This record gives sequence, C-alpha cells and structure tokens, in this order.
Amino acid sequence: MSRDLAFYVVDIFIAADKIKRYTVDFDNAEHFLHSELEWDAVIRELEIIGEATKHLLKENFIDQQYQSIVDFRNHIVHGYFGIDENIVWEVVTELLEAFISELQDAATGAKMDITVAVSRAKEDYAFNLKTVAFLERLTI
Repeated sequence: MSRDLAFYVVDIFIAADKIKRYTVDFDNAEHFLHSELEWDAVIRELEIIGEATKHLLKENFIDQQYQSIVDFRNHIVHGYFGIDENIVWEVVTELLEAFISELQDAATGAKMDITVAVSRAKEDYAFNLKTVAFLERLTI
C-alpha cells in the first residue's frame, strides 16, 4: 500500500518550518556549522525533504527539476564528511522558500486535500507545540 502524496507534502512543510526555526538566529554558514545541535537537526530535516521529494517525483506530482533536492539528500546522507556548510546555508536561506512556494502551488493546482495528513501529523507531533501551531496555520 502506498502512502498518500499529501503526507509527503505535509512532511516537507513541517521540515521546512523546523529549518526556519532552527536557523533564525544565525547570520552566516560558519556560525551555523559550529552550532552542533542546530546543524545536525537541519541536516536531518533536509534528509526528510529529500526523501519526501523523491516520492513526489516518482509519482510525477512535481517537475523533474527537483531531482537536485533528492541528489542533495543523497549527498548529505552518504557523504556526511564532505558537506559544504556554504551550500547548506544557501539551501536553507535562499532555495528552500522557493521550493516550498512551488510545492504549495502544485498542491493547490492539484486540489490536494491535506486535512487527513495534517490531522495525523498533529497527533504525531502532539508533544511539540511549535509544530502543532504551525500545522494549525497550514493551508493550501
């Protein structure tokens, strides 16, 4: 049984929101890299975005131009000693927002109903008030 695409979309939205929250206090890649907890957390959320994107691509929900997100995920998973902090910084401060906006447009254009995915995510993240608050504001 395959997972409904709305769940992958919501996973990406949650991960992007977490990344924004985890990086808000940084102003450059070097300071971000040297903050172990935030660096590790953002890398994990980028992995989630890449994995979910892979499934959206497989089902032709989004354009193949986003294969680079999957490739980036593969690089950080398998080449973790060679991760360039400047590239990660560019992804989280410049590229991520555009991807999220385009994903929202794709979901809206497909008339995707995310209600069940959001409801399930609220249950899964019940302990995390910031994520639940984000989910309560989430609409497409």
